[in-house]
Amino acid sequence: MSNSILGENVFFSIVIPTYNRLPILEKCLRALENQEFNNKKDIKDYEVILVDDGSTDGTLNWLATHKDEFPHVHCFEQVHAGPAAARNLGVEKAQGDTIIFIDSDLVVLSNFLQAHTNALIQGKEKLGSDSFFTYGAVINTSNFANPTAEPYKITDFSAAFFATGNVAIPKHWLVKAGLFDNSFQLYGWEDLELGVRLKNLGLKLIKCPEAVGYHWHPPFTLQQIPKLIDQEIQRGRMGVLFYQKHSTWEVKMMIQMTWFHRLLWGILSLNGFLNEKTMSPFLQWLIDLGKPQLALEVARIFLNWYNVKGVYAAYAEMRSK
Repeated sequence: MSNSILGENVFFSIVIPTYNRLPILEKCLRALENQEFNNKKDIKDYEVILVDDGSTDGTLNWLATHKDEFPHVHCFEQVHAGPAAARNLGVEKAQGDTIIFIDSDLVVLSNFLQAHTNALIQGKEKLGSDSFFTYGAVINTSNFANPTAEPYKITDFSAAFFATGNVAIPKHWLVKAGLFDNSFQLYGWEDLELGVRLKNLGLKLIKCPEAVGYHWHPPFTLQQIPKLIDQEIQRGRMGVLFYQKHSTWEVKMMIQMTWFHRLLWGILSLNGFLNEKTMSPFLQWLIDLGKPQLALEVARIFLNWYNVKGVYAAYAEMRSK
């Protein structure tokens, strides 16, 4: 292997797909321009590969007007095709030997690149190869004014092996694995599916909690529920595609396609009686109390039920063909 992860030659390409996220995207890009390094010799340079996935909110015009403020940013565009295709285009255009994936609604700390660099160097020394990737921390927040003020919460924990919210990985492993599967055009699973292929190649996960990204989303409201339900149904369909590619018990557990999940969410939702209509007054009460995050967690009772039903509906459709 090359010594690109030994430190002295590392060149990061930060790949970011975006779709109609301009307000938070600006914060994301400014944070990446304001990186600080304790030991600059460890990093040769970095670039930000932004792939606009057919935005209609003026993202490209805004970037063209403000391009002098973002010297590290290289912008590309595609007809709306989803994040998998956008990330693949980003990897194709990347000049760096190490790819960092983040989302366009993620705001990082000023030590973000240095933290990933330190973890990559330590991982190489520990394993004696570059057969690994580093996985930073992601903290969910609805604080738009100051996203990085949010503390870590138990609900921020993730057991995912490979999730593109905050990972750094040698580019050649992505190429060897075959990049993202563009068949995942709906919501969900394209990154975890690639993770299965990376694990099959022998890659290890090294956690890097010092590389913190703050994932912004607007405070939960009842008006978001139809979109969230649609996302869960889409996630169910893409979960079945995931299972078609990797028919293992582990994947069945991940996508909730087991009798246990069907029983669990059926019981918790009272077989669908607790739904967006019957629970709306209680959810609104929590929101009015200033607890929108708690309201969202309660809403997951019926959101997960929609997901499980979506999985089994898509699986039945697949088997009937």
